[in-house]
Amino acid sequence: MAGIGEFIDNEVKTNEVVLFMKGTPGFPQCGFSGQVVQILDYLGVDYKGVNVLADDDLREGIKTYSNWPTIPQLYVKGEFVGGCDIVREMFQAGELQSHFEGKGVAVKQAS
Repeated sequence: MAGIGEFIDNEVKTNEVVLFMKGTPGFPQCGFSGQVVQILDYLGVDYKGVNVLADDDLREGIKTYSNWPTIPQLYVKGEFVGGCDIVREMFQAGELQSHFEGKGVAVKQAS
């Protein structure tokens, strides 16, 4: 399991924004992952999607890593932001955009 922990740690620390999700950004395989992808795409945020369905160890490992029971999980600059509900609530309140900007992550401005 150490290998998975190191892999997750590396992904979280080497990518500004990383989404551990079911499926891929181009083909989400659960509604919750799909919602977070839509929000990130709408904001124009550059992020890396990691498909947890590709590996059972990864799927369990990410839950242990974050101490969070569900997927998707969004990380920004090495920090766990939350799952679908939290991301959606932050987005609707305008907090997600500020969170990205506060971390120095470029967000597309609404026209």
